Amino acid sequence: MRSPKSLFTACGLFLALGGLAGQAFAAPPAKPAAAKPAAASAAKDKAEEPFIDIINVGVVNVDVYVTDKKGNPVTGLSKNDFQLLENGRPVEITNFYAVNDGKAVTPLTAIETEATAPAPGAPPAAEPEKVQTPEDQRLRLIVYIDNYNLRPFNRNRVMRELRAFLGQKLGKDDQMMLATYDRELHIRHGFTSDPSLIAAGMLDIEKISAQGVHADSDRRDVLQKIADSQSVAEAEGYAHSYAENTFNDLSFSLDSLKKMVDALAGMPGRKAVVYVSDGLQMIAGQDVFYAVQAKYGEQSTSMTSTLEYNVARRLDELTAQANANRITFYTIDAAGLRPYESTSAENQGPGASAPGMSQLVDSVRISNLQSTLQTLAEKTGGVAILNTNDATPKLEKVATDFKTYYSLGYTPPHFGDGRYYKLDVKLKNRKDLQVRHREGYRDKSIEALMSDGTLAALNFPFEQNPLGVSLELGQPRPRDDGFYLVPVLVRIPIGKLQLIPHEQTQTEDARVRLFIAALDSAGGTSDVQQAPVPISIPTKDLAAAQKKQYVYSVTLLMRPGEQRVSIGVRDDVGAQACFLSRSLKVGT
Repeated sequence: MRSPKSLFTACGLFLALGGLAGQAFAAPPAKPAAAKPAAASAAKDKAEEPFIDIINVGVVNVDVYVTDKKGNPVTGLSKNDFQLLENGRPVEITNFYAVNDGKAVTPLTAIETEATAPAPGAPPAAEPEKVQTPEDQRLRLIVYIDNYNLRPFNRNRVMRELRAFLGQKLGKDDQMMLATYDRELHIRHGFTSDPSLIAAGMLDIEKISAQGVHADSDRRDVLQKIADSQSVAEAEGYAHSYAENTFNDLSFSLDSLKKMVDALAGMPGRKAVVYVSDGLQMIAGQDVFYAVQAKYGEQSTSMTSTLEYNVARRLDELTAQANANRITFYTIDAAGLRPYESTSAENQGPGASAPGMSQLVDSVRISNLQSTLQTLAEKTGGVAILNTNDATPKLEKVATDFKTYYSLGYTPPHFGDGRYYKLDVKLKNRKDLQVRHREGYRDKSIEALMSDGTLAALNFPFEQNPLGVSLELGQPRPRDDGFYLVPVLVRIPIGKLQLIPHEQTQTEDARVRLFIAALDSAGGTSDVQQAPVPISIPTKDLAAAQKKQYVYSVTLLMRPGEQRVSIGVRDDVGAQACFLSRSLKVGT
C-alpha cells in the first residue's frame, strides 16, 4: 500500500564547497549564448549533438527442472538438448548454466579437469578455490506462513519439518526470509544465510494464534442453517452470504501474496516462495452451494451463480506477476490427508450425520481448497505438496530443485515493451522426460526495472553497487508545520562512469538517472521518484575529475519517526545500475 508519508521536494546540484573541495566535482555554468532564431538554433544544436546509439540488451533467464518418470532429476544435458520458445517461436539460447547437486557444471568442466590433471608422480595440485554462485543464480527463499488460513496443529507440524529442511538442505550461499499473513503481511525476519535465525522465528510464530479454526466454525454454521431452512430461497441466501464473506477473505489473502511478489521484483537471482496453508478456495463457498443443491435438487439454481465467487482470474494475475519477477511457488497443504467429515465417527449412526454432509460435498470442498495450491505451483514451475501428513519426502524433492537445475538465457528481439510473453521449453528427442519451468515473463522497461530495484533495496534491504556510489543522510531540519527537511547526498565516482565526448562544447557528459523512494515505520511507502543527474565535465579537467566524485543533493520532506531511504543510480551509457539504502530517525 502506498502512502504519502514521505514527500519529495525539488532536486538540485550540490556544488563542491567548503569541506567537499577535492572530493566532489561540479561543472561551471555555461556562458550565456547570444539570441538566435529558434529554428536555426534547434538545427545547430541537433547537429552538434554527438550520435550515440544506446542499445539496451536484457537477458531472460528461464530456470528448468528436468526429471524422469519417477521424479528423479536428470543431469548431464547440454544446451543443444533444449529448445526454447517465446510465444511459440524458437529463440537462440545464448546463456547456459547447469547446476548438479549445488555445483555449477559446464561443458568445459571435464576438459579443464583433464588438461590440468597433475602428471604421474607429480605432487598433488592445490585445491581450487570455491567458485562463488553468480548473483543472478543465487537462491533467495521466502517461507510464507499463512496464519489466517491455517489450523494451529497443522501449522506447527509443518513448521517442525520446515525447520529441519532449512537447517539441512540449503546451501551456504542461499538466503532465507520468514513472512506471515495474519490479516496483513508481516516480515518476521529479513533475508539471512543463517537458518537458525529463521528457525527461531518459526518457534515464535507458534505462539501466535492461527485463525483457520474460525473458517471451520463458519462453515458448520452455514451448513446447519441450510439443513434447517424451509425454502430454497432461504438456503441460497445463507449460501450467498457465506460465499461473499469467504470471497472477501480470499481477496485479502491473495492481495498479501501479490504484495510479497511485487516487493521481490527487484531482487536479483532465483526466488522461491514456500507457501504453507490449509488451502484457499478457488470458488468461494462452492461446497456449500452443492449442499443446497443436495437438499433441494432442481429447485436450486445457485450453482450457476458461483462464477461470481471464482478467484481464478486473480490467481492468474498473481502467477503472471510471479513469473514476471522470476519467482517459483512451492505450496504445502498443511491439512495433509483430509478425512471425509461425512464419514467420521461422530457423524455415523441414525440421525447422527452432520447437516449438509455428504461424500460429494466433502470431495468438492477438498478439491476446491487444493486447486489454488496446484495452480500457484504448476504455473510458476514449482511443486505442490498435497495429501500427506509427512511433508519431509516431498521437501527432499524441493531441495533437489534448488540444487540441481538448468538455467537457459536468451536475448529477446524486443526490449521494455511491457508485454507478457509465454515461454515454453522442450527437450529434443527425449519425450520420456518431464520438464518444469515458469510459463512466461514480462518485458519490463528500464524505468520499471529501476523502480523494482529501488523498492527491493528499501524493503529488505539488499545492495548492489558496481559503480561505488555512496549515500549519506544529513541532519533533519524541522519546519513549522511539524514536517522535517532531510538532505540526501548521493556521491557518484566519475571514474566509474561512461562519458560521451562533445567536441562543440569541449565537455565529457554522462547520462545518469537517480531513482529514490522512502519507507516509514508504519509501512507507508512513497512512489519511486526519478530525476536526471546533469554531469558534464570540461574536457581539460577530465583527468582530475576521474579521481573525484560528483555529489548530487536531494531534499526529502518527511514526517517524524523511523524512516528508510533507498536509491537507484543508473549509468545509461554504461548500462550499470546501483541500489542501496540507509535508515535514519527523524525528529526526537
